[in-house]
Amino acid sequence: MAKTNGARRAVVVGGVRTPFVKAFGDFVKLDTIALGVAATRGLLRATGLGHRDVEAIVWGGVILPGTAPNVGREIALDLGLDPSCEAMTVTRACASGLQAVTLAAAAIERGEADVMIAGGSDSTSNAEIKLPQKVVHALAPLALGKPTPADWLGVLGQLMPLSEILPQRPRIAERSTGEVMGEAAEKMARRNEIGREAQDAFAVRSHTRAAAAIEAGRFDAELVPVEAPGGRWVHADGLVRADTSAAKLARLRPVFAQDGTLTAGNSSALTDGGAAVLLMSEERARATGLRPLARFRSWAYAGVDPADQLLLGPALAMPKALDRAGLRLADVDLVDMHEAFAAQVLAIVKLLGSRAFARARLGRDEAVGEVDPARLNVHGGSLALGHPFGATGARMVTTMANELARTGKRTALLGICAAGGLGAAAVLERVDG
Repeated sequence: MAKTNGARRAVVVGGVRTPFVKAFGDFVKLDTIALGVAATRGLLRATGLGHRDVEAIVWGGVILPGTAPNVGREIALDLGLDPSCEAMTVTRACASGLQAVTLAAAAIERGEADVMIAGGSDSTSNAEIKLPQKVVHALAPLALGKPTPADWLGVLGQLMPLSEILPQRPRIAERSTGEVMGEAAEKMARRNEIGREAQDAFAVRSHTRAAAAIEAGRFDAELVPVEAPGGRWVHADGLVRADTSAAKLARLRPVFAQDGTLTAGNSSALTDGGAAVLLMSEERARATGLRPLARFRSWAYAGVDPADQLLLGPALAMPKALDRAGLRLADVDLVDMHEAFAAQVLAIVKLLGSRAFARARLGRDEAVGEVDPARLNVHGGSLALGHPFGATGARMVTTMANELARTGKRTALLGICAAGGLGAAAVLERVDG
């Protein structure tokens, strides 16, 4: 459902997330299922929802465990939810969390359920190391049969040279182009004339705003502590640097190109974490005594050629979501964009304000509009908080729903870029009463 205009409405009642921590840190022994369980358990406690009240789970993920890829169902089983609670897992790269939430909203508005949990999690620390297919093809017949010593000797001959059968380091690269996302972001920066100084300044602002939000308690309602193996409790995000500065970031070397502008400081870090959102029909929420925070006015997804500008998608999806909501960019109170890279966000902002881009790519005469920096990522974003791939969309929905309810602002526009040349967007609006 692209536009939510029916009589039956889905509302966001609550959302929580685990702390987001750097990969191979505090959560190294917690896989994506465990992180999802931690987030969902925290959501049930925060909202007072009973284990038998949840009718379905929709979960987003990118690094899915090979032996249990339906993470949503594993979460339901591990938590001891009613066996009738059905679940599925979806993947739309970095937009997986938002995809899960909008699928749940659509299901509720179609009358398929009244109470659903949606969210996402990822553990980069537990990404599986794949064996080369040459090894799999050679050993599979032996594993499935009763091999003799002669069979083993024959396989050894197939595996030569040994240099071709060593496990390969995971590489987050586009299958169609072979290009890693950072390389694509470097090209985007050059093409849209986004310089190093502007990127570093944006990164500093993300950390400064996230640190201020933490200090002011803005995330207190959405963060749930997690007990890591060994009994250590993790209560806070681990990547926010309150003391960062443009001078410090300027000393960092480029990561993706020798003469590039993208560094570890203006790119999002590999992160472990999970986030969960409770959605209900508005009628059920009010009957249960739970306060609706926000609802979706619209959402939209878009695709672009990965060989063109891989991370361009939000510049197409965000205008589409605005159109479906009957709004202009100037009408929205808050804009929250996933910060894969500072260069990517700044490029999207520049393109939204470009009349030439609007004519060439959107088929309209006027630019979408200027994004007011004061309204953009008011509590920081992925550059500061981190980016567990499947969890980011649910984090953004949670933070913006809370912000709308807390401040009385009316609408928030979300935008996310994703691998494969995908873009995602949604318009959230506050629910009164």
